[in-house]
Amino acid sequence: MNVDWSIISGFLPQLIAGARVTLYITVVGLAGGMLIGALVGLMRAYGGHLINGIAFVYVEVIRGTPIVVQVMFLYFALPVLASIRIDPMTTAILAIMINAGAYIAEIVRGAVLSISRGLTEAGLSIGLPRWKVVVHIVGPLAFRRLIPPLGNQCIVSLKDTSLFIVIGVSELTRTGQEIMASNFRAVEIWTAVAVFYLIMTGTLTMILRMIEKRMRIL
Repeated sequence: MNVDWSIISGFLPQLIAGARVTLYITVVGLAGGMLIGALVGLMRAYGGHLINGIAFVYVEVIRGTPIVVQVMFLYFALPVLASIRIDPMTTAILAIMINAGAYIAEIVRGAVLSISRGLTEAGLSIGLPRWKVVVHIVGPLAFRRLIPPLGNQCIVSLKDTSLFIVIGVSELTRTGQEIMASNFRAVEIWTAVAVFYLIMTGTLTMILRMIEKRMRIL
């Protein structure tokens, strides 16, 4: 087998462009996912039967179906059901938002419920409204505890962007496929793609560990 690693240098601009698209989808999608997750997580933790039930259905439906099915539904089924056509990039970002939001919701719910009920009762007993108790007392403590699982979800979502190859988004994996289709250098190209993913996930892991170390609960 003739392996020529030098050919990778000629395709670095294309791979870097694909990596940028991957990061863009991940960052924007996770930003929306965190907002959805925080809202749904608080609905699960503090909502009444109806609100909790709505949040529960959302979480179970999304966690119970593969993200690639969710992507295909948004891109192919939604135009049929609601006459709404979404471009591939928007579909990718929405898929990350909706998918990550369900998992982050359970992370938020678990972190909030892990805080001693006594702290909540103490805040309410001195006359603070519940929202202030959540924001000023429960929130900061819960945030520290959700950092490790939240970091794992960020890494999972970054890798999930590779599935958007099915709708033609020019992220890193599709870029690698297009390059390989033109020269059939599978070993070199897919090794380069893997290295790019390792660099991105490794950097994210180091950042999250630094944050976790600074906010560690003693």
